[in-house]
Amino acid sequence: MQRKTIVGVDVRDLQISKSGVKTYLEELCKEFAKPDTSIEFVFIRNRIPVYTGNNPWGKLFEHVRFQWWKQIMLPLKAKIKECDVLFCTDFFVPVFSWGVKTVPVFHDAFFWEYPAHYNKYWRTLFIQLGLRAAKKAAFIVTPTKYTQEQIARYSGIAKEKIIPIHEGPKRFEGSVTVISEDQQKAGFTSASSLLVNPVGKPYLLHIGTAEKRKNLPFLIKAFSELINAADQNNTAADMIPPNLCLVLAGQFTNKSTINDAPTIMATIEALGLQDRVILTGYLPDEAIPAYYTHAACYVFPSMNEGFGIPILEAFQYGCPVLIANNSCLPEVAGDAALAFDPTDQAELVAQLKRILTNQNLRETLIAKGEERIQQFTWESAAAELKALFKQAHNTKL
Repeated sequence: MQRKTIVGVDVRDLQISKSGVKTYLEELCKEFAKPDTSIEFVFIRNRIPVYTGNNPWGKLFEHVRFQWWKQIMLPLKAKIKECDVLFCTDFFVPVFSWGVKTVPVFHDAFFWEYPAHYNKYWRTLFIQLGLRAAKKAAFIVTPTKYTQEQIARYSGIAKEKIIPIHEGPKRFEGSVTVISEDQQKAGFTSASSLLVNPVGKPYLLHIGTAEKRKNLPFLIKAFSELINAADQNNTAADMIPPNLCLVLAGQFTNKSTINDAPTIMATIEALGLQDRVILTGYLPDEAIPAYYTHAACYVFPSMNEGFGIPILEAFQYGCPVLIANNSCLPEVAGDAALAFDPTDQAELVAQLKRILTNQNLRETLIAKGEERIQQFTWESAAAELKALFKQAHNTKL
């Protein structure tokens, strides 16, 4: 009888990440934990707390500890646990892995596409260690064909070794609605259903970390043009609510090279939108479904993405979607979203007017989104990864 393939999964990222990378690891771990007679998963944990503050010396020390974990402790633990394959979802696998086959996940090609957005020493580490280790790996996993092509183009790694496996939406189990302060004053007290609008007003929605590539100042300017045109044109305003808001949900990053908070705040102030643009900060999982459920639409103006999980989350909650017509976003959304040029403010305003004033269009997009999301599940992603791990186990390097 053939022995099970034993796969070690580095789960250190669960200690620190709050982005889509954490969603990716969390959702896959749920699938990997399900019984399977042909494969066994070992979750390899870092027992030491990870420093997440802003002190430069603390951050430097944590970078050193990260490499100690990746290059020394992780492969040693994988070997002791008799793993055949080591799976790491954060770009880095060890250069020397004691004979254990490695499979890293490259979520995007930003290290190459935006070198100025990274600390030069951290980027050098990636090139010297991360890329070197990836070239020795059995396979590299990416979330889309677009990302596969970009990584092959920049890294020189054979495209056949880079395997695109689609992700799924985050599953918000046991979610509840968060009641706003205004709603509490109005008498709402229950936060147990999705029936209550968390903002108390109609709104456009964007969820994501406020990084420069997210193009949020562009979205704010387009929103300003939209509501100003609605105020001046009664015909256009017929179905555009006079109290329409823009909700930007998500945290500001502490990485100065990619943080767009100063420009975002300056744009809001310059356009006098302090009462119309709502910055929620980081949202806990239980709050997010209500924001999707009640949004007039979800707007994704990013200049570049590796996947775009919020597209699927919006589909999941019946929220119409507008996407920038670049990178992987059309690949993920298909024909279930309206597209626009993320450098053309007038085009975005026109698309926003269409989606806000055309109920038939909204219903069509929602129906297409419900159909499209069936192609993106964590169950299918896990099944594809399991097949890849078994192939890696049997691959001679």
